[in-house]
Amino acid sequence: MLLPVFCLFIAVVVVQFLYYIIVFGKFSFAKAQTVNPKRIPISVIVCAKNEEENVKKFVPLLAEQNYATFEIVLIDDASSDNTLEIFEEFEKQYSNIKLVKVENNEAFWGNKKFALTLGIKAAKYDYLLFTDADCYPTSKDWITNMSSQFAPNKNIVLGYGAYEKIAGSFLNKIIRFETLLTATQYFSWAKLGKPYMGVGRNMAYRRDEFFKVRGFMDHMKIRSGDDDLFINQAATGENTTICYLQDSFTYSMPKTSFKDWFTQKRRHVSTAKHYKIFDRNQLGLFYLSQLLFLLLPIVLLAFQYQWIAVVSIIGFRYIFAWITMGFAAGKLKEKDVMYWFPIIEIILIFTQLNVFITNTFSKPVHWK
Repeated sequence: MLLPVFCLFIAVVVVQFLYYIIVFGKFSFAKAQTVNPKRIPISVIVCAKNEEENVKKFVPLLAEQNYATFEIVLIDDASSDNTLEIFEEFEKQYSNIKLVKVENNEAFWGNKKFALTLGIKAAKYDYLLFTDADCYPTSKDWITNMSSQFAPNKNIVLGYGAYEKIAGSFLNKIIRFETLLTATQYFSWAKLGKPYMGVGRNMAYRRDEFFKVRGFMDHMKIRSGDDDLFINQAATGENTTICYLQDSFTYSMPKTSFKDWFTQKRRHVSTAKHYKIFDRNQLGLFYLSQLLFLLLPIVLLAFQYQWIAVVSIIGFRYIFAWITMGFAAGKLKEKDVMYWFPIIEIILIFTQLNVFITNTFSKPVHWK
């Protein structure tokens, strides 16, 4: 009776091996990237809604980038605080800042994609680099590093948007590990020629790629997804590359309560259901293999069925997963979270299950 369970357990570990070693290994074990500076003009695009405290701190960091020719397009999406006034002061202070004011539109009320579209159209240059209002670059060479990965046939560059470390916070480690795992997934699939998402905290593309797919029109009614749904539609193995140079990272402040983080995850998961079928299936298979890897050994060990083999297989799985994610963590400066890998992984798996169940019965709240 337990033989089919044991065989399924072995199959699950094989699937995990294929994901971690064959798929994720494309990024984890990749060679270090080099900077090949390009002299292409860049428009940095930042969309903000009620972000007065963040833009005060972070816009000057963007304006001080060490890059020959760039502009900063600041989009105020009908803020009700002082964001617009602060943007207007920055526009007076810096000659390369352009301000785009978005007023509430009945057809597109509260839709970030509408605001971003206006900013993209207003940009002076064809190469666009995106980040969020609550993000800041790690270096004055952020633009140089991200733009260095553009090539004649590579018009989309996927970057890494990290979260700040908070000492003594285990939730912070969970959030940063999830961010590390997500980046490892989308970087790896991009290297395999199947890019499926990116993060608006740090990505770049030529404006032509935006208009080829009619911008956000095909998913304008979906509040989220200005980053991942666009990439899912526009990115291909031919036009997309990645950037994991350490001076190319951006950072933002993570959620500090489980409730806020859970709400954020609900939004992300609700967007993923609109991905292409292949992308939904590969993400679903990976998650199912994670869940079954936790549940099946409990059944087998409860009945002491082939317990030596079961424990050995569990150990083997953790070794190859730890090694793969450890190399990825080294590339993305997240090594400290790997000490907690098994515990964090278990928490994430059951949190994800909770998100799926919760989203089934209620809709998450998006950009307001």
